[in-house]
Amino acid sequence: MGPQSGRKHLDKKNLPAILVLFPNEWDRAELESPRFDSRYRFFYEGFDLFTFPENARLMWLDARRFIRRMYKKYRNAGLVAVISSEEQFGAMFAAVLAKKLGLPGTAPAAVLTAQHKYYARRLIADIAPEASIRFEVFDYREPTADRITLPFPLFVKPVKATYSILARKVNSFAQLQEHLTFRPFERHILERLILPADQLNDDYMRFAVDVHHIVAEEVVEGEQVTVEGCVHEGRVILFGVVDSVMFPGTSAFERFEYPSRLPAEVQQRMHALTEKLITGFGFDHGMFNAEYFYDAATGAIKVIEINPRIAYQFADLYQKVDGFNSYDCMVALARGEAPVVARRQGRYKHAASFVLRSFEKKALTSAPSLARVAEIERRFEDSRIMVYIKRGASLAREFKWLGSYRYCLINLGGHSHDDLESRYHAARRELAFKF
Repeated sequence: MGPQSGRKHLDKKNLPAILVLFPNEWDRAELESPRFDSRYRFFYEGFDLFTFPENARLMWLDARRFIRRMYKKYRNAGLVAVISSEEQFGAMFAAVLAKKLGLPGTAPAAVLTAQHKYYARRLIADIAPEASIRFEVFDYREPTADRITLPFPLFVKPVKATYSILARKVNSFAQLQEHLTFRPFERHILERLILPADQLNDDYMRFAVDVHHIVAEEVVEGEQVTVEGCVHEGRVILFGVVDSVMFPGTSAFERFEYPSRLPAEVQQRMHALTEKLITGFGFDHGMFNAEYFYDAATGAIKVIEINPRIAYQFADLYQKVDGFNSYDCMVALARGEAPVVARRQGRYKHAASFVLRSFEKKALTSAPSLARVAEIERRFEDSRIMVYIKRGASLAREFKWLGSYRYCLINLGGHSHDDLESRYHAARRELAFKF
């Protein structure tokens, strides 16, 4: 939920201006909080890809035209920064626009390479072959059995995608064909999703493998984690390691826990690997997160992917445990300033982002109102609750593309693991969702 209304009016016309591209509900909850709202003017442009009806604007989105329009509109607006937490469009648009406006930002080449899953895989194999996995690429418009040489089962994902859209384990070629069979409108949406990346790749990278491709990877088992951090003036600064816990038998996230329960030695190895990868990708400024598998039986660490953006869902987890918020780091970096990172100075020993998810193709029949969610947030101190209501075609598409329906996120802190679990179950009961 966003900040409560009713604060004293503040004349903001003389405050530094920051442009936020493709904002979502987490961005607004953080940036419109008193610690930011009293220091900056925020301009919001773009749309939330997962919020209807504003996401209908996807059908008219053109990367080159959008960036030209933003440059013309804001070049004399006194901007001090351009930021985005959004992966599909925001990160690459912000990198290009910041460069055009002469503002601090991540190198567009680094963003575009990291977001192209095939060329990112090739670069990972060059930089850290011990952490790489077997992979290949094929055109999703004409998948044929002879084009795929890796043995099934495989994990497949588009070379340009976001939030696990169409990323899935497939056990056979027939299952792959079914996964890549789209109705005409679904195919049209997919084409609109990848068009901006195709345009900017043509302008900046000239990749031979375009975005109409799928990466197939060998299936890797193990504990999944995320290492997040940033780069300031070429120096890699790591925030921490977050454990990703899946629903049993699936690749769908059940919760994210911080700090990680992995042994300190394993986390140190991940830190060193992350620094090597981020440097090798050409990141010299900005936010990133790196996802890994860790196999406790062999000690092997394998790279899942590198994301050139903030992991917004984790921002207040650090705040609960460490006493700093990664949105503060993002804003500082976008202004060219060094971020301030703390360690274990928060109110809690543990924090988690719990994912409420349905695997049955049923719509919600009862969900809490915004007022009720705000009331529950006040009762569960330092909580952050986000509710996502989907019905009809929108719900069906989420099942098709993600394999499940994520209908709520609950971020909480706890003084112990038991305390954290207890608070979560109590908050979930209060929310009283019904299908």
